[in-house]
Amino acid sequence: MEKVRVNLKENSYNILIGKGLLGDLENLAEHSPEQNFIITDKNINALYGNYLDALDSYERIVIEPGEQSKSIDVTANILKQMLEKGASRRSKVIAFGGGVVGDLAGFCSAIYMRGIPFVQIPTTLLAQVDSSVGGKTGINLLHYKNSIGAFHQPVKVIIDTGLLHTLPYKELLSGIGEIIKYGIIYDYEFFKYVARNIEKIKKCDEDIMPYVVKRCCEIKAEIVSRDEKEEGLRKILNFGHTIGHALEGITDFSKYAHGEAVIIGMYYETIMAKKMGIVDEEYAAEILNFLDGLGIDLNIDDYPVLELADWMLKDKKNVGGKISFILPVKEGMVKEQMLEKSGVLYYISSL
Repeated sequence: MEKVRVNLKENSYNILIGKGLLGDLENLAEHSPEQNFIITDKNINALYGNYLDALDSYERIVIEPGEQSKSIDVTANILKQMLEKGASRRSKVIAFGGGVVGDLAGFCSAIYMRGIPFVQIPTTLLAQVDSSVGGKTGINLLHYKNSIGAFHQPVKVIIDTGLLHTLPYKELLSGIGEIIKYGIIYDYEFFKYVARNIEKIKKCDEDIMPYVVKRCCEIKAEIVSRDEKEEGLRKILNFGHTIGHALEGITDFSKYAHGEAVIIGMYYETIMAKKMGIVDEEYAAEILNFLDGLGIDLNIDDYPVLELADWMLKDKKNVGGKISFILPVKEGMVKEQMLEKSGVLYYISSL
């Protein structure tokens, strides 16, 4: 078992990474004398619910799978169940699932009685390398991604890499989008490693996946440890997300997995950086060729530019009416670029 530490003073915690960790959940998750809860979805419960049987002191709450569950109504229903079943300020919540479950369960933990502990057990590649780490929790409002939320760090993250072999290819590709993001924003050598081993990553090769997951967690842990509340450095994690979130919203979260939308976002935001002259063409081509080679349909001509820009204007990262983009500038480095709506229209319409 590998261990990565997220250093946040009194909010510090460990990320445990290894194959077969679910078989030791009773010890790893730890028991609390209070009424505790596991939040998962129907698909994950059907696949892995037997692992949860060892946690007999935990009440299980099972939600519908999919982004639509990140809603006020589902949140209220979960909180109501917790209250009715006797959850106290010393109760604990386990988020057992992908990014949707983690965001939702974390948010419920953040706001129930002003905050109770929760553990992340991510079951998808995207959640293992990204969303389970860092304490961002939230739900969607009026189709705007994570427009309601809170920073609430887990007390532990338990990552079983053995689960990756059961993922459908679409989910794997979604996680690959977040993996390559780390190389572009922070570690160029990791970018090259992922590019060289992309076919093995697609097959969840047991020899390299523990390293890939660990390296992503290390990078995110370092960034979060230096900027927990996204006041500066942590913003770089949003590369690809400005356009990606707009694509998710404009399609009612029904066409793209999150990581697919991020891949498309990284592709077009790299083109924007090239048109602005802030990244050289050779490095831009290296990024674009890799993203294009993943096999995702990158065409976004069906979405009106004005409508995309309007979605971007609602993004929570914006300041003073300007839209925030994270754009590549050189190997392993990105920077924030703020654009007026007119600038966004110019650069996107010319893509």
